[in-house]
Amino acid sequence: MNYKIKSLLAIFLIVGNYCVAQSNDQIVEDFESSSVNQPGHVYPMVNSEGRVRTQVFAPDAKYVKLDIGGVKYDMVKDAEGMWTGESAPQDVGFHYYQLNIDGASVPDPGTLLYFGACRWGSGIEIPSDDQDIFAVKDVPHGHVHEILFPSESTKTCRTAFVYTPPGYENETSKSYPVLYLQHGYCENETSWPEQGKANLIMDNLIAEGKAKPFIIVMTYGMTNDIEFGKLREFDIIPFQTVLVDELVSYVDENYRTLSNQESRAMAGLSMGSMETKAITTNRPDVFSHIGLFSGALYAPEEVKDQSNVKLIFQSCGSKERPEAVQKSTEALKEAGINAVWYVSEGTAHEFHTWRRSLHEFAQLLFK
Repeated sequence: MNYKIKSLLAIFLIVGNYCVAQSNDQIVEDFESSSVNQPGHVYPMVNSEGRVRTQVFAPDAKYVKLDIGGVKYDMVKDAEGMWTGESAPQDVGFHYYQLNIDGASVPDPGTLLYFGACRWGSGIEIPSDDQDIFAVKDVPHGHVHEILFPSESTKTCRTAFVYTPPGYENETSKSYPVLYLQHGYCENETSWPEQGKANLIMDNLIAEGKAKPFIIVMTYGMTNDIEFGKLREFDIIPFQTVLVDELVSYVDENYRTLSNQESRAMAGLSMGSMETKAITTNRPDVFSHIGLFSGALYAPEEVKDQSNVKLIFQSCGSKERPEAVQKSTEALKEAGINAVWYVSEGTAHEFHTWRRSLHEFAQLLFK
């Protein structure tokens, strides 16, 4: 069947409300606008199956594809030049995606922009049963501050985001523990505050009395450019200098922190978990609580001084490698280390796994 015939058939199916996915499954027509759309934009939309449907006006384009989850889905053009198409069902949570128009990959103009997949691009939220953990509720809210801190080692002024919990500005006699929270490869310091919803997760946990109030610091985790696929060549020492010798000092000087090892934690997702493991191994005198989300795992022999470690938390999605996470954590526990493992059900290497991981990890910190 040639391309023109396929396109005419697809248009007929849409008009007749018998849209057929690429797998030939009938599509449930209960699509609603995504919660992360640009103001006033109806598309993209998501249905109860987790399918993403989007539209883009490109009358001169020869073909348009929806590119999400590593799969490209053909879109169909109507007589006015509007292209429409949908994906197969996606896992719950947040996903990066883009449109491919005549071979050029571009953001969907209907969505807000997020930095991930090594670019500023589109994001989509597939509703989940537990999105209440980061919902905006009528509770006291903390603040997210963007700061610039001096880095002598890189001869630059670097950016970080700092979350201060509700009451920080008013309770001026109180000091707080600190979590240093790292993003993944091809993301940056905006990733945890934006798609990770770290501040809202903390606001809700604190309001529910499930977590102690603490400060979160999120900064860019790279000090040198690494070609895609060559992450193993990344040298941790320059970033370790930035984080431990420059950023920690700056935060302790400019915020009311409990500036001791027992009151500092470090965690990260994917690449950030590798950084967390490397830095906490190299500098056990700085961090006492450790969180590794979807990536690195600790072995008992790698914990140089168990008395310095208050907690090692390891997690991943159920579609990743939960058996490895469980095995590693059980070995740590057998060695007498306070270790906890967590698996996010129904998710893979994606932000809903890491939102859930932070939600669980935060409840264990500084107790």
